[in-house]
Amino acid sequence: METVFTHARIVLDDRIVDGTLVLRDGRIADISEGASQLPAAIDCDGDYLSPGLIDLHTDALENHFVPRPKVIWPDARAAALAHDGQTVAAGITTVYDAICAGGFDQTKSARRELFTVMLDAVEQTAPWFRADHRIHLRCELTDPGLLELAEPELRRKKLGLASLMDHTPGARQWRNVDQLRTYLMGIGKTRAEVDDELATRTARGQAAVAANFEALAGLLREAGVALASHDDTTPEHVADAKAAGCTISEFPTTDEAARAAHASGLTTIGGAPNVVRGGSHSGGVAMKDLVAAGLLDALASDYVPASMLQAAAKLFADGLPLPEALALVTSRPAALAGLADRGRLAPGLRADVLRFRLVEGTPVVRDVRVAGAKVF
Repeated sequence: METVFTHARIVLDDRIVDGTLVLRDGRIADISEGASQLPAAIDCDGDYLSPGLIDLHTDALENHFVPRPKVIWPDARAAALAHDGQTVAAGITTVYDAICAGGFDQTKSARRELFTVMLDAVEQTAPWFRADHRIHLRCELTDPGLLELAEPELRRKKLGLASLMDHTPGARQWRNVDQLRTYLMGIGKTRAEVDDELATRTARGQAAVAANFEALAGLLREAGVALASHDDTTPEHVADAKAAGCTISEFPTTDEAARAAHASGLTTIGGAPNVVRGGSHSGGVAMKDLVAAGLLDALASDYVPASMLQAAAKLFADGLPLPEALALVTSRPAALAGLADRGRLAPGLRADVLRFRLVEGTPVVRDVRVAGAKVF
């Protein structure tokens, strides 16, 4: 089957070409300058064509399983399909669904109940998904039962990435306990409830992280899973990650940590919502500053799938060439995940293609192809 797009602005690795893109049998067949005269060619009217976005970390799947606190959606397949629809509508063609192993407090108790349910849903719904879904195991080191929970799942075929998370109050993302206290009170808790929770979480987290970190990292290395640290804040965190076998520093929270990660050979992933909002919601470094300093290798959607394309558009509006901005959500995450068949527009590669236009700076997704098939 052949699809021809013409009158398009085609985003290549280092430039934008006004021309024609040909897809054939699920692959990119040809890229040329100028217009096609084929009657069946799709006139893009100046829209951009880029590789489909590659998201290495999204928490959005869980939102469809738990749409409100203590509300669990009864149909796992339907929840997974709703997430898939949101994914392709954002221009994402390959997604690593972040599924939590363990939880840092009792308010996230549904995560234990849904852990294997969500893992099964990603694998068993695969024939009906439009995007290519893979598993990112978010390992919450502050959970005393983490090893027992995670170990049986480490040989799932779709497991491609794991991250080591520590949400102990006073550490990493929540190193500023006052900010965490403000956040907890903002979701309706009293000061007394917050103080009790912080004390409990601190004691529990410190003990569990000490017991879990090296043991779990060893299990993940044995399973051959790509390993990321999470919320690195200090050079010491980066050194620990390197020693544990991590190759990625995910969501560094300080300039100091990002510099240490690059110096030690770790690649870095930042949150696209941070770029869109102009900064972190928890007091961390602004990802746009890491981009400007050359310290950020890729962006992930984190908790807003649509943020990936929006972040690339914002960086473009702020002066970053569009091919470089889009590389943060296409070719660079592909390289981090070892996906050599996608993430770029080049003959022979998989035909994962996004068509969009910018309307006063806002990206509007017009067409999405996965292996050549139209999915949006």
